[in-house]
Amino acid sequence: MRQEITRANKGWALDNMVLCNEVTKWMKDDISAPPTEGVYVYGLYLEGAGWDKRNMRLIESKPKVLFELMPVIRIYAENNSVRDPRFYSCPIYKKPVRTDLNYIAAVDLRTAQAPEHWVLRGVALLCDVK
Repeated sequence: MRQEITRANKGWALDNMVLCNEVTKWMKDDISAPPTEGVYVYGLYLEGAGWDKRNMRLIESKPKVLFELMPVIRIYAENNSVRDPRFYSCPIYKKPVRTDLNYIAAVDLRTAQAPEHWVLRGVALLCDVK
């Protein structure tokens, strides 16, 4: 995706491209067309926290709820973007077993608490919960 966006924008260098993301308010069934730039990702489960759909940020998980289905996330690339330190860099894993073999990438999630709070909780996104 970084390479595609670099080719579409004259003068951009692949080395300067950074993956960015935006959590939308939509679920899978609400989307009928692809984004103009980037990709939509759906089917991810949030473990260790809950998601506030109104304020679009991480919250404490509800009692006895282990996994919460996330809304669609739009992932795109920007040229030389600066990362906001108030966001939690949430890792994405293929399976609940968190090893380097199952690690995919990380996305930035909005939060009211310090990002370290969610690191201590072990918050992650999972592709498969079994």
